Amino acid sequence: MSTTRDLDVDVLVIGGGQAALATAYFLRRTGLSFLLVDAEDGPGGAWRHAWDSLTLFSPATWSSIAGRQMVSQREGYPARDDVLAYLSDYEAYYAIPVERPALVQSVHRADGRLVASGAGRRWSARAIVSATGTWRNPFVPEYPGAALFAGEQLHSSHYVEPERFTGKKVLVVGGGNSGAQILAEVSRVAEARWVTQQAPSFLPDDVDGRVLFARATERWRAQQAGKVVDVPVGGLGDIVMVPPVREARGRGVLHAVAPFERFTATGVAWADGRAEQVDAVIWCTGFRPALGHLQPLDVLEADGRVLVDGTRSVRCPQLWLVGYGDWTGAASATLVGVTRYARDTVAGISAALEPVPQNSPNASP
Repeated sequence: MSTTRDLDVDVLVIGGGQAALATAYFLRRTGLSFLLVDAEDGPGGAWRHAWDSLTLFSPATWSSIAGRQMVSQREGYPARDDVLAYLSDYEAYYAIPVERPALVQSVHRADGRLVASGAGRRWSARAIVSATGTWRNPFVPEYPGAALFAGEQLHSSHYVEPERFTGKKVLVVGGGNSGAQILAEVSRVAEARWVTQQAPSFLPDDVDGRVLFARATERWRAQQAGKVVDVPVGGLGDIVMVPPVREARGRGVLHAVAPFERFTATGVAWADGRAEQVDAVIWCTGFRPALGHLQPLDVLEADGRVLVDGTRSVRCPQLWLVGYGDWTGAASATLVGVTRYARDTVAGISAALEPVPQNSPNASP
């Protein structure tokens, strides 16, 4: 693309996944001009990189963003492909303006505006919403000897299917839903062992994402009212017994062991001194916010997050952040949970910016 074709809009949304689309839905209802800039090759955000058999832990009716219901092609819980089809349809249905693939590499202040740069392009905006999620910043804990290990190390962000591990000895590290689901399928073709920092927390078979989101909503409402509410045990990190995990339980493989102490050239060494040969380690250890593009704004804290009031940056009031997890809103990193924060963010942006003509090209009834 030409480096001379700079674009000015009222609001630039960086990202193209569920948080960006939910924000765009509410921006359509304003008179503000806006654009989404997405680093991916097509719709779907980070879901484009989820493993083939990933299963959501809520029904389709509880896995939708604002304005349009997900329709699953299967009974029970939607799969990765259902989510991709839904987000692609959502983007097309609302004719959301998106420029892709274009990776925003930096954001800086200039003449009272924020300017995003990357892919040989510049976008100038009165306000920016960062909705890049976490996929581009996977977290792998440091272990002694990791560089010596001759086997394969793979983060869940790059895991696709289990067949490549057939007949191998595999450690699946991480006690959340991704660890449980990946262990469930890898253990069918490999000698797989589950490694977790603490004992995994399993929810009852009749509890799924609907219950967890209801609890998150209860906490959110209490916080809005300045109260503290005592809610039942169970958070979004607890393991939901979706069918593949229940099947693994039936095979007796949902047993976790404490972490190993270090790597060796051929495997790992455990706390009791035993050395064990291992072919591969799959890290299901989560992510950190992908916010490197905000470094020029000097808004990043020591933990890699941004100090926010709601979803608005304290140090840079022209910047909002949506969908990064609890620090930008309880359950905001989920499909059903992001809506309220996208709505509140757009309301805040609308209040902060001066009125614009109602015949703006992005205005919508």
